[in-house]
Amino acid sequence: MIDANRAIAWLLESREPAVRRQARRDFFGEEASDDDVLGGTIVRTLFSGQRTDGGFGVHPYAKWSGAHWRLVSLVELEIPRGESRAVAAAGTVLDWLTGYGHRANVPVIDGLARRCASQEGNALAVCARLGMAEDSRVELLARSLVEWQWPDGGWNCDRKASGHRSSFHESLAPAWGLHEFAVATGAQWARDGANHAVELFLEHRLFRSLKTGEVINADWLAPHYPPFWHYDVAQALLVVSRMGKVRDPRAAEALDVLAARQRSDGLWAPGKSWWRPPGASGSNVEVVDWGRRTPSPMLTLNALRVLKAAGRLA
Repeated sequence: MIDANRAIAWLLESREPAVRRQARRDFFGEEASDDDVLGGTIVRTLFSGQRTDGGFGVHPYAKWSGAHWRLVSLVELEIPRGESRAVAAAGTVLDWLTGYGHRANVPVIDGLARRCASQEGNALAVCARLGMAEDSRVELLARSLVEWQWPDGGWNCDRKASGHRSSFHESLAPAWGLHEFAVATGAQWARDGANHAVELFLEHRLFRSLKTGEVINADWLAPHYPPFWHYDVAQALLVVSRMGKVRDPRAAEALDVLAARQRSDGLWAPGKSWWRPPGASGSNVEVVDWGRRTPSPMLTLNALRVLKAAGRLA
């Protein structure tokens, strides 16, 4: 059993109102106003530089300053549903993902769509969380994901893939997106698609090869924040827990991995980062400094939520 007291106390002292609010709600059952969330430094930074068209002066998918990525972080910080700036930013993402130029370039090889479906998956989750599930463009994303789903439950954009196995990287975000869309709309077909996808991870115990039982990729055992489109055990457990399946016996070993990543001070820190700090030159520059190899509030918050859902908190 994990002792969460020190970690929860640390979260309650966070400078970011969104972190404090979620910790109070999830561990003490206290509901608070959404208003203070928008005043947090990270939230204000994620909205900074927004243009009149809703975007941020770059392509929505620009790594990591585009609207697509900022919105994922904003909904994880639980900004209010319907927040006007977020809805405007989401509109630019939807216009890109549902535009003819984008959709016309989805190849079908050997009867399987080759699609980097993490793009649609993250966008679908964002829009469902923002209260935009009734937008026809959002439903198009959800229905397209189900249409493009491979027999094993996942998705893959590799044109050379055999078709026997999907990409874990491209399949986790769509599972989350379809789940959020099903929660928002009650659509059973979306729920079925999400459940089919999560089986892909559970049958692999989230990180093991079916053929050999070996760890598929050692990098998956370390948590990352933000994960962006990358797969890891911590993010997979978060999605599995949101779908109410974290007590499935096949998730037990992954939970052991997550628990073992807790530091002696009770917190969780990321492994290597997929981003470079604000102001850095070159590519993959973030707009927020999330902290590199130092305790992460969002990783710690998510780890505790997962372990609580699994019945592993003291």
